[in-house]
Amino acid sequence: MVVGSLPIRRVRRVAALGLGALVLLASLPALAAADLAKVLRIAFPTAETGFDPVSVSDLYSNTINEAVFERLLTYDYLARPAKVVPMVAEAMPEVKEDGRVYVFRLRKGIHFTPDPAFKGRQRELTAEDFAYSYKRFMDPKNRSPWAFLLEGKIEGLDELADAAKKSGKFDYDAKVPGMRVVDAHTLEFRLKASDYNFPYIVAHVPFGAVAREVIEAYGNDSRAHPVGTGPYLLKQWLPAAKIVMEANPDYRGFTWDFVAADPAWDDALVKAMKGKRMPQIGRVEISIIEEAQSSWLAFVQKELDLAGLPATFRPQVFDADNRIKPEWTAQGVSLFRAIDPEVTYTYFNFRDPVVGGFGKDRIALRRAIIMGYNLEEEIRVVRRNQAVPAEMPIPSGVVGHDPSYRSINHYDPELANKLLDHFNYKRGKGGYRTLPDGKPLVVRQASGTSAVEREFSELWRKSMDAIGVRMEFDIGKFADNLKAAKACQLMMWGSAWTADYPDGDNFMQLLYGPNTGQSNNGCYESKAFDAFYEKSTRLPNSPERNFLFLEMTRQMEVDGAWSLHVSRERNQLIRPWVLGFKKHPILHAEWQYMDLEPRR
Repeated sequence: MVVGSLPIRRVRRVAALGLGALVLLASLPALAAADLAKVLRIAFPTAETGFDPVSVSDLYSNTINEAVFERLLTYDYLARPAKVVPMVAEAMPEVKEDGRVYVFRLRKGIHFTPDPAFKGRQRELTAEDFAYSYKRFMDPKNRSPWAFLLEGKIEGLDELADAAKKSGKFDYDAKVPGMRVVDAHTLEFRLKASDYNFPYIVAHVPFGAVAREVIEAYGNDSRAHPVGTGPYLLKQWLPAAKIVMEANPDYRGFTWDFVAADPAWDDALVKAMKGKRMPQIGRVEISIIEEAQSSWLAFVQKELDLAGLPATFRPQVFDADNRIKPEWTAQGVSLFRAIDPEVTYTYFNFRDPVVGGFGKDRIALRRAIIMGYNLEEEIRVVRRNQAVPAEMPIPSGVVGHDPSYRSINHYDPELANKLLDHFNYKRGKGGYRTLPDGKPLVVRQASGTSAVEREFSELWRKSMDAIGVRMEFDIGKFADNLKAAKACQLMMWGSAWTADYPDGDNFMQLLYGPNTGQSNNGCYESKAFDAFYEKSTRLPNSPERNFLFLEMTRQMEVDGAWSLHVSRERNQLIRPWVLGFKKHPILHAEWQYMDLEPRR
């Protein structure tokens, strides 16, 4: 799933491709509605937070948004490395001035799902809808976690946001020089500097088009009223319990015509799906099941058609030779296995009075905690060997990953103890250490209530006891913890980041100082790191840029910004009546490319 950054010469070649590359998402004559009797049943392990693209950053909410809101570009379903292709754009953009100007031409005749906000009229998708949608990310009132992807990028957009901060009102009718609506179906972006990753941004799920009438009609309740042009619509929503999607009867559809990339998996998939008019699945029922045991039992009892294999239940599926057991193959269950383009990590709040800051004693404390954490036990015991160690913040399969790089912060409790001793974190009563000023040292980590989160907490407690650091856990809901993280209020919290686009920039931006309060939840603000990052954004994919990624990695390690953990192995169990499934490295609502046979 590695995709190089898109230097201009490559973008132009893509734009020149023939119709074969575009037929996948081409508009078609009116289609028969998808079969509502075809019901796909899946589960999310964490509750959603809402469905307004500008305000949600969690994976599961955006999985719903992916099927509702369409972007200018998307990704080919089967191509590996991941490949950007047109979505509502007629073709890949026309690129001018060495990557500073991108011109998109929209397909005509694409319409939003009917909604009372349109007052009975059919509403066509236009270039103005994308201009409005992009402006929303910069409106200070929206506090969008994705604003960082546009800040400093489009001519005139930052200035419009600055004016809104002063006046208290964002002028959505103002013309933005760098976002020119040429006509109803043509949109020109003019950037402040060359950006070879811009096609990835416009393909990112949050940058789907919304209709201004809908946002103004529902206001703060827009999260509960997603209205887009995509293949599915939200039929039912019971927050933190159940989500039901139905095929959009007004969707233009497309013909399934993807090309196999991995014959071992793809050949059978292509044979089952090629030539079908999509979508086929009429209804998707999503249950929120936070406990791994409950999710597993639901799959065993055939209440779920697809399920990620919880690490705890790996022995029930695999034999001693790491092959799926006969009792599962006898049921026709298949297994899709891959390492996700992601990293898991625990971050420190650099504004916290105990673990934050750049003083030598604070850096020593953070690095001792990192070296004291038993990552090998996490992989072996908690994850049941369904993960590989992450050596750098950019995972395998993403541009900028260096397979030869090795972290300097590996598990070493002996060295962690020596480091704490040297910086005067003395052991007191009960073997727990004090701060250098003699006050008790207590490190607090946010956590949740699920069984696997309790396992992680116990491993952290045991690891920290071995180096004399008292660790306590603040139990809360995911949404509450996320809100507190954005406000720099959590001392420590475990997190995971899956690639939004297959480039190292997508991971390094999590550590970029100006992104604090958006994607930088550790509130890490290192002048050295930021300088490396800013230089990297001005370069195309190149050895020089890859070297800067290594410099950033070493800097964040020296500062002890993250306790970097793993990239997880995905083991997806698939019932035999499910057709066309392949986990995409970037997309997550794969059901729009799938079909179902009668259950047996």
